[in-house]
Amino acid sequence: MPVFDPETRRAPEAPAKESAITDIPAASSALEIEGLTLSYGEATALKGLTLRIPRQRVTAFIGPSGCGKSTLLRALNRLHDLNETVHRQGTIVLEGEEIHAPGIEVAELRRRVGMVFQAPNPFPMSIYENVAFGLRLQGGLKRRQRDEVIEWALSSAALWDEVKDRLHDSAWSLSGGQQQRLVIARTLAVQPEVLLLDEPASALDPISTLKIEELIRNLKSRLTLVLVTHNMQQAARVSDYTAYLHGGELVEYAPTDQLFTNPRLAQTENYITGRMT
Repeated sequence: MPVFDPETRRAPEAPAKESAITDIPAASSALEIEGLTLSYGEATALKGLTLRIPRQRVTAFIGPSGCGKSTLLRALNRLHDLNETVHRQGTIVLEGEEIHAPGIEVAELRRRVGMVFQAPNPFPMSIYENVAFGLRLQGGLKRRQRDEVIEWALSSAALWDEVKDRLHDSAWSLSGGQQQRLVIARTLAVQPEVLLLDEPASALDPISTLKIEELIRNLKSRLTLVLVTHNMQQAARVSDYTAYLHGGELVEYAPTDQLFTNPRLAQTENYITGRMT
């Protein structure tokens, strides 16, 4: 636990710059974010964020509502391109390549950096066709090859055994937890390098939530995962690194065990113990 000042009962403050640095070397990073500032019109949502996201690990973003967690997540595959009011400064490098560089194909970037949203969003088609959707857009696969990829993706999402006999049923016939795993399978089918998860279990029951968490832990042997969550217990359970954001700024970033048991800053300690929201 943190060493507290005996008079204030607060963890000692440390320079903010140091608190945001971990020992993640560039060679082990899937994503490198440098000086990222992002504004919606006159409102600044992110303020000069710099951090490295390690390859084949789970990194969680925590912080109060409106702190910039989801804004940062969406910046990693350029979803903000769809909003003309957004202005950006700084760089985001994916495996050595700046994602805003001239010539970058946004569709290919979003294949490499997949996204799963808070509410399950299966398409109004069969379970099979949901997972096949991205594969058909890419083309080049014969039916047998496509079937093999679909089985692999559904198995990777821990869903195959539950749906293998009903692949041509509507995806909307699945439960909420199954639909979310189907969406993950759909994303996995196109072989992403990074998977972004924006509160993927917040609308699910406890049993479905545990299945999603187990899936996240299993997937990190193949992928880099970045998770936004309001549930700090969830972040502690599934992530390897945790970044605490507040007011659009990166307050502290560290290995998860360290951040939750021995944070450097009183501000982090107050948030994770519920003394500040």
